Amino acid sequence: MHLLLELLKKNKIFYSKATGHNLPVVYVGAKTGRDGVGGASMASEEFGIKTEKMRPTVQVGDPYMQKCLMEACLELMETDSIISIQDMGAAGLTCSSVEMADKGNLGMEINLDKVPKREKNMSSYELMLSESQERMLMIVHPNRVELAESIFKKWDLDFEVIGKTLKEDIFRIFMNGNIVSNIPLGALSSKSPEYDRKWVKTPKPRRLSKIPQIKVLECLKKIISSENYCSREALFSQYDHMVQGNTVVRPGGDAGVIGITNSQKCLSVTVDVTPRYCEVNPFEGAKQAVAESFRNIISTGGLPIGITDNLNFGNPEKPEIMGQFIESIKGISEASLKLKMPVVSGNVSLYNETAGNSIMPTPTIGAVGIIENIKDVIHIQIKEKETLFLVGNTSPHLGRTALLYDVFSIEEGDAPIVNLEEEFDTGMFILELNKRGIIEAAHDISDGGLIVAIFEMCAHSNIGAKIKDAEPNWYFSESQGRYIISVKGDNIKTLNETAREMRIDLEEVGFSGGETFIAGREHISLKSLKKLYFSGLNELLY
Repeated sequence: MHLLLELLKKNKIFYSKATGHNLPVVYVGAKTGRDGVGGASMASEEFGIKTEKMRPTVQVGDPYMQKCLMEACLELMETDSIISIQDMGAAGLTCSSVEMADKGNLGMEINLDKVPKREKNMSSYELMLSESQERMLMIVHPNRVELAESIFKKWDLDFEVIGKTLKEDIFRIFMNGNIVSNIPLGALSSKSPEYDRKWVKTPKPRRLSKIPQIKVLECLKKIISSENYCSREALFSQYDHMVQGNTVVRPGGDAGVIGITNSQKCLSVTVDVTPRYCEVNPFEGAKQAVAESFRNIISTGGLPIGITDNLNFGNPEKPEIMGQFIESIKGISEASLKLKMPVVSGNVSLYNETAGNSIMPTPTIGAVGIIENIKDVIHIQIKEKETLFLVGNTSPHLGRTALLYDVFSIEEGDAPIVNLEEEFDTGMFILELNKRGIIEAAHDISDGGLIVAIFEMCAHSNIGAKIKDAEPNWYFSESQGRYIISVKGDNIKTLNETAREMRIDLEEVGFSGGETFIAGREHISLKSLKKLYFSGLNELLY
């Protein structure tokens, strides 16, 4: 996916809040079809039922038309014609019109006969709930309607005045000359009924029993070749991620970095969650999802500035699932406040169950950060003869780790506890090191622990590494708030001084170089590890 990113001026931001009554409601973009009808409600039904009936809930996108719609909207925005604007997403015309009017304490009247259609005999239900793509809803200044229409016609897009705003709290819909809806608009939005579902806390998990004796590199091989932790190159290499040359950090690292047009600034973008943590401890698991997205941004040299959440759960009518939902929201809230990453948007998908079996709770976090100058971007690639340091406090946490879960199929122990104060301070330490020009490469430690993080740096650099000898558990601990950084020898003194100054835990753990990957007394060729890592999805895809 290609993103064209630019900086915005605060006075040039457009909002969806409708203001003023008896103003034209304008539909622009593609015609409405039956694709996507009931998409939002489908997200609130269990899978495996009404399969054929649900088939058209999948939207059919048109990237070319989307590009035309985007350009037309941007052109219109330059004319000072738009009062409010919102895309037609979940629940299509229903959600966009109701939300737009309710934010302005208004009502709205819509004539469905005016809605552009690409299929015959569509019902009012289908027209209001279709989630056909590439459509926007606008409130336009009355004396600018003709200008607005000329712009959209130039881009070969539909433009229709389908209604008007009302002073009273009414949502009135006409079709074929008849009123098909005439209800208080607020009842569908800000004044809608609220559920107070029964919920229970997730029970504490079984304590972690004694783990099996392990050979470090044998376990590493199993982790990096698994479908959960192998390279995703087989997926992202199918798409052009270099369009227009704005990609600064390519896929495969902690976060993608995109250059901002006509600026030295960049945006760092990432998505993360660990469902196996959330399953046993939704509160800490959700905190960890925010914290890891924070670390991903930091690892590229970015200052995290905001998140969006995508909350995926089972049937909330079950108290244990509702408990997962509530505890996850609490975890996201606490982490976003402590890490100074406000939640600016999000969505929810519930009832994700098949034959009564729920998915793991998956509160996915998307995060964005800003890098003030492209020269300050940190990469994951190491170079020869650099010293590797572990930044952050390591505890021997093995509960719910990739080592136990994917290598030994042991589902015991609690999720790691996230100390948000330490998380924030350690992240600021990394940014300070980068500001002082000390860091050569960085990578956050997450699934699989320190040894997987160092291997990934080696794999993306085609350079081996030697890691110090330690207890096997040390290599695979998934304690939080940690990074691996590489530093040149002449910067080590300044590194240690900065760590003491900022009171950050720091440990020298190895160095880079050669063609071999060494962990204590065990060694293996980097080439053989890379083959496992980069072919892990082959059986699923080919």
